[in-house]
Amino acid sequence: MTKSMTYAITGVASGIGAELAKILRAKGHRVIGFDLPGATAQVDRFIPIDLYDPAHICAAAAQVDEQIDGLCNNAGIPPRDGAEQHILQINFLGQRMFTNLMLDYLRPQSAIVNMASRAGHGWPQNVDQIKRFTALTDRDTLGAFITAEGINATRCYNLSKEAMLLWTIAITELLLARDLRAVSLSPGGISTGIFDDFKRAFGDVMAQNIARAGRPGRAEEVAQVAAFALSPQAHWLKGVDIPIDGGIGAFGLSDRLGLDSMIAMDRAIPK
Repeated sequence: MTKSMTYAITGVASGIGAELAKILRAKGHRVIGFDLPGATAQVDRFIPIDLYDPAHICAAAAQVDEQIDGLCNNAGIPPRDGAEQHILQINFLGQRMFTNLMLDYLRPQSAIVNMASRAGHGWPQNVDQIKRFTALTDRDTLGAFITAEGINATRCYNLSKEAMLLWTIAITELLLARDLRAVSLSPGGISTGIFDDFKRAFGDVMAQNIARAGRPGRAEEVAQVAAFALSPQAHWLKGVDIPIDGGIGAFGLSDRLGLDSMIAMDRAIPK
């Protein structure tokens, strides 16, 4: 019989977070859900949190009075013009702050699952900018940072996910010293309530990728991977990123490396 555990999920009221809560509870686990004040969620305990407000983050963490077996940082907002500061704060700075406040509640061998994105896979070309961003600790400095970097909402979204991915790598050894682990997940082309925002932001590239994949992904497909990543069975997954994109990443890599010739050669090999 599976041991009942307690998991915390941000952004639990909809999309991937809601599906993850459903899956974990169906397995007999207890779920503490965090989302905006006024949001509703089918969880065992709901704690309102506004990740844009540092004081609200502290207040939410202070309400936790029990040990947990894993945390999924799932909350996030899509690229929308005019929301640049909110994107950077909610998608990364706020969740980093919340995670740090939650560390003492995590039991040994617990997992932290950070929701990154395929949009964060451009990080190798942007390491310096990511370091400048992650050096920020005050939400009130975001406006000056955005102006100095000359970045729009779409770039802010990509940057927030690049930061989440590299932060997961950066904290791996520190977490090991506490008998904890972290992984990131990188969904791509997932049909949720904010799917239209991504279609507007990424345009033809996203449409073409989804056409090649055959369909967009479903929230429950990402949630199933997140549930496994949180579980003790995934204990040897540490500091890695797991793409969940229906093959979209493989398409792009094959195109960039010109791997069509390998397909032709495979077809020419006698059976």
